[in-house]
Amino acid sequence: MTDAAPIPAAHTRGTPGFRRATGALFAAGLTTFMTLYCVQALLPALSFDLHLSPAASSLTVSVSTASMALAVVPLTAVSDAWSRTGMMTLALSCAALLGIAAAFAPTFPALLVIRVLQGLSLAGLQATAMSYLAEEVHRASLGQAMGLYVAGNGIGGMAGRLLADGVLEVTGSWRWAIGAVGVAAAVCAVVFRLTIPASVRFVRREPRPRALAAGIGRALPDSGLLRLYLIGFVAMAAFVTVYNYLGFRLIAAPFHLSQTAAGLLFVAYAAGSFSSAAAGRLVDRFGRPRVLIPALLTTVAGLVVMLVPQLGAVVPGLVVFTVGFFAAHAVASGWVGGRATALGAQGAAVYLFFYYIGSAVGGTVGGVAYSAAAWPGVTLYCLALIALALISAVTLRHLRPAAGPEPAGERAAPGTAATTEPEAGRGA
Repeated sequence: MTDAAPIPAAHTRGTPGFRRATGALFAAGLTTFMTLYCVQALLPALSFDLHLSPAASSLTVSVSTASMALAVVPLTAVSDAWSRTGMMTLALSCAALLGIAAAFAPTFPALLVIRVLQGLSLAGLQATAMSYLAEEVHRASLGQAMGLYVAGNGIGGMAGRLLADGVLEVTGSWRWAIGAVGVAAAVCAVVFRLTIPASVRFVRREPRPRALAAGIGRALPDSGLLRLYLIGFVAMAAFVTVYNYLGFRLIAAPFHLSQTAAGLLFVAYAAGSFSSAAAGRLVDRFGRPRVLIPALLTTVAGLVVMLVPQLGAVVPGLVVFTVGFFAAHAVASGWVGGRATALGAQGAAVYLFFYYIGSAVGGTVGGVAYSAAAWPGVTLYCLALIALALISAVTLRHLRPAAGPEPAGERAAPGTAATTEPEAGRGA
């Protein structure tokens, strides 16, 4: 009887495997937000062309994020039983093909159905990506890897909106715009497949519904995870609300910008990409509690500055708000991946469920706030959401640590408890 083969070493920063893994997941994040949120740049055009209210047109965003949220937890079981890389490749490919198909939707309800299917497809990626990183990347480099993955989300959100907005300007058709984003997503899917390293530390497990339910049941009673789920929910609700309805504000008085000019403000997403990657490095150095609270306070500052009815205030305010959101999301999602290591993929999946439900529900409710009180109503609504996130973040500083040794760089602030876990991937 021979000894079992040793578990290959996890990827660390600076190695070819780390660069390939983070590059591939960057492309995956690019595809996800490009596909999900390209329609935000088209909401005024959809509203005008299809005679919809702002809240109704925003359903093209909400239905896809809602379907993703509902599917992400069950698909973790499929990922555990099949293949991390296979699941992600299939998810990206289907989402790209559906994006191209959306250009040919004959009616608004048909477009919504396709957007639902896109959300279901992308759930396969979201159910797998953070678990893949937690398994394949060494814990000392995980913060940076997670930050780069979230950075791909930011670049994708910006690229999708700018591409859709540019094609809309040239063609005058939202159909051409959505189709162009679908083609770009297909290119990203090919890049992902060609660069992603194999899941050498992945341990296949048979799908067991009871075990999945038990894993979720273990994730919910953890007060630290519940706080992180709430942070993901409310922060994403505020973020999507701002980007859903800012275009409507800017094409109206006192700004009177064109659709194209308003869409150019989505370049602020680039700042979010840099901040998420920077937040990952700061987490590896200072620990999560010292990064999360300042990130959330940054979003508050951005919201307040954006209240000023001048473009010279709205633009920097949007940049500041975006920087804060992406930093906070990078920290919170990485914290879940660490604290829920013993739960396998379920802990991260539950976080993503709340995160995207926040996008679907919070973004639609934000439309009600915009219709009732214009931009001041949106600001008050988003400030209330971020206040809930801040309360949760402050209380996280005083939680007892999860079981396991404290990794380097994850030191708690003086007088607080560390909240870290054993090496990622051991229980997956």
